Amino acid sequence: MNTAAAPSPLQLLRDALPTLSGARLRVAEVVLTDPLEAGRNSITWLASRAETQPATVTRLSTSLGYAGFPAFRAAIASESGRELQAGWASDIGTDIAPDDSPEHIMNVLAGHQFRALRSALANVDIALIERAADRVAAASRVEIFGEWGDHPPADELHMRLMRLGVPVWMHEGAYGARVGASLLDSKGVAIAISRNGDSDVAIAFLKEAAVHGATTVVITGVPGSPVTHAADIVLFTGTGGGRTWTEYFAGRASDGFVGGVLWMLVAQRRGASFALPT
Repeated sequence: MNTAAAPSPLQLLRDALPTLSGARLRVAEVVLTDPLEAGRNSITWLASRAETQPATVTRLSTSLGYAGFPAFRAAIASESGRELQAGWASDIGTDIAPDDSPEHIMNVLAGHQFRALRSALANVDIALIERAADRVAAASRVEIFGEWGDHPPADELHMRLMRLGVPVWMHEGAYGARVGASLLDSKGVAIAISRNGDSDVAIAFLKEAAVHGATTVVITGVPGSPVTHAADIVLFTGTGGGRTWTEYFAGRASDGFVGGVLWMLVAQRRGASFALPT
């Protein structure tokens, strides 16, 4: 059968598994367990790992349609390299390559942060962040929610407000957030940080706080996202979540920036009376 591309050696192995037994099955299992190592090591290494003879490895290779183990190994290495590169691009992004220098990595990440901060300066609504600061400074109780990637800036804001003497609690889990929101009243404030704006837990947290009359605030990178419809005050940071780590990293600067501005405005309103020494 003629195809546009060579078949995947790993898929050929998976398809052949039901027909294999004994030493050949052990060889196949070694390759499928760690194809990266199988594609870079010798036939004797693979035979040793499978507790068999090199001739068994050769016979398995030819049964799959390869001229011998060298051709089979080359196909495995090529397949593993493609999968590794695809995984890198999917998780990290394409701005940084696996072999880039530390200097290049630093420049790329610094550039991302610079653009995120510039975007925050252009998009943060001063009147809204002042309104949020007024409510937090006078609040009888403040509840903050942030999970996964949104947890670091939420935890930072929690720590800073606590240092000012603000009665504040931080939540990462759904149940704790719901309970915390239920303890608020009309003098309380609920703050959710949701970069992508699609957190069901954040939405439930804000809605529960609203039921008890609290002021609800969300810090997000996506205006008009579902979580914004559950908040009284929407602080748009100017940087969304992104699809890769480098894109998400860019928004971390804007999250921290908006949280820092909010904290500083609260400090001004409370007379900068820190509860703890520096």
